[in-house]
Amino acid sequence: MNAHHSSAASRATAVTGCTCSKLRRLTRRVTAVYDRALAAAGMRVTQYSLLANLRGLDGVSMSDLAERLDMDRTTLTRNLGPLLAAGWVRVEPSPEDARRRDVRLTPAGEAQWRAARALWQQAQHDVASAIGADDLATLHTLLDGCVPLFRPATGLEGESE
Repeated sequence: MNAHHSSAASRATAVTGCTCSKLRRLTRRVTAVYDRALAAAGMRVTQYSLLANLRGLDGVSMSDLAERLDMDRTTLTRNLGPLLAAGWVRVEPSPEDARRRDVRLTPAGEAQWRAARALWQQAQHDVASAIGADDLATLHTLLDGCVPLFRPATGLEGESE
């Protein structure tokens, strides 16, 4: 066994616990930071993320938006519900294909995103301060490198961002 393989093997055996559980625990805690900050704007981070992803798009199909967010259509529909009710987005037949339903940010949704932006930035700052700049950069690099290793979560009911 070469030294590199031996070192990698010893690191692999030192890992304990469920990776999924650890990621979900961290995600719940970080999400709570964003949700607390965005509560002042009457939204949660999932809603903010949807508004942010719709900005600059002149309508996007439900399927394309779900794919962009690594979310199944059922979950997307459920997450869009409060945004539709608030008048921040609208869903309408596509001008190109009436069978396709496009999601569009409304002017009220753009205004809501702008109002929430400073709150989101404060949450970003709070998370960065808690983790530390170097560890946060490492975390982002790890996450960005790991995402492509797994297929999108299409067809998984009950998963939400």
